[in-house]
Amino acid sequence: MLTAVPARSTAMSARLEDFSRRLEEGPTLDDFISGELRSSGGGNRERIPRWLKQQVPSGENFHRIRNNLRDLNLHTVCEEAKCPNISDCWGGGEHQTATATIMLMGDECTRACRFCSVKTSKTPKPLDPNEPENTAVAISRWGVDYIVLTSVDRDDLADGGAEHFARTIRVLKERSPQILVECLTGDFQGNLDSVATVAQSGLDVYAHNVETVEGLQRYVRDRRAGYRQSIGVLEHAKKVRPGLFTKTSIMLGCGETDDEVLQTMKDLRAADIDCLTLGQYMRPTRKHMKVAEYITPEKFTHWQQVGEQLGFKYVASGPLVRSSYKAGEFFISNILRAGKSAVSPPPPSSSGSV
Repeated sequence: MLTAVPARSTAMSARLEDFSRRLEEGPTLDDFISGELRSSGGGNRERIPRWLKQQVPSGENFHRIRNNLRDLNLHTVCEEAKCPNISDCWGGGEHQTATATIMLMGDECTRACRFCSVKTSKTPKPLDPNEPENTAVAISRWGVDYIVLTSVDRDDLADGGAEHFARTIRVLKERSPQILVECLTGDFQGNLDSVATVAQSGLDVYAHNVETVEGLQRYVRDRRAGYRQSIGVLEHAKKVRPGLFTKTSIMLGCGETDDEVLQTMKDLRAADIDCLTLGQYMRPTRKHMKVAEYITPEKFTHWQQVGEQLGFKYVASGPLVRSSYKAGEFFISNILRAGKSAVSPPPPSSSGSV
């Protein structure tokens, strides 16, 4: 017996097929660095938007930080995720403020998001017990005022690596009490006890990225991630540590609509999230999902204005903005100009302290 397919379902299927097709077209990070793109015809090359061109990594600060990381067997998301801003951040840019985002718990992730180039493994290497101390040593050598700690997803660990995160923060704060620490964590599979472990460890900013609008979650992120689960992580961090700054990021150019972006921003404010960054998605390799659209700088400016009107304490919005791009420079300058101060961390817990 034949069953009629509803017109709405057919339209939805067509939309999803069109979205999938668009994800299979677009440039890689190498194209952004070279400043040229190969057209869909395969023969000619065309120029990418001028605002997306980046320089090949170089400079004294860049090589110093890279060598420092190698000596201590540390990883950065800057390298593993092939961030296009690595030269600007590590090199110090206009203000010569070198910034790097340390990636804890190795360089093998248990998830496989379609936008991310970090290596995937079901059985990543065991945690390095010396990593918290090595991280603190490296950061103290740089003499920075603000540091971002992130990690691969470690679904193979009972607590998702939350205690390893917390231990690193405690050691870092003991060695450099004046430093401001932002942690960009995974979702810990929705384990709120793990969220609390990190939130109460002494950090100054709790960050976790929703990455994209709700309707595109299953096409962009690993199936274990989720829009509401991610928002719940940030809500719980502030619940167990009232006054803690929370932060998230979304990528544009994945096929989202303006209405979806606006709704996402409203959802984030409803969860009392303080800081938001918006940036252009760039395809890291030809194996990853492709860019659906290049968002203009003017449109990013529009979204920044919308975010400020909605009440975010801080909004960074631009084609090359990333969740941790010059985080200290952006965050500190804006908060201080607004006459606000970073939240004071609670006293270190006596249990499990280093």
